Amino acid sequence: MKELVYYTMLYDIYGNLLTDKQKEYFEAYYFNNLSLSELASIYNISRNAIHKQLKETINKLENYESNLKLALKNEMLESIITEISDEEIKRKIQEVITL
Repeated sequence: MKELVYYTMLYDIYGNLLTDKQKEYFEAYYFNNLSLSELASIYNISRNAIHKQLKETINKLENYESNLKLALKNEMLESIITEISDEEIKRKIQEVITL
């Protein structure tokens, strides 16, 4: 479950950097909870090909995070926000995070 949350968070951040096919397979597998067999049947390709594409997509997302660290920075900023008492400053930082 923790893995699912992590990958969907990375997808939210870096999803636009993926190919259309990678996005399609990722969303079908992780968001629509389709099995590899179901995806293979829908796309008329082998389970192995689907698995390989999903693995490549996950590797790409992890590579982006490893280099850019946007998810980590976002998490750190969220933590800092909870400690700030000035509501105006909190609001402004949250605006920057959600850009």
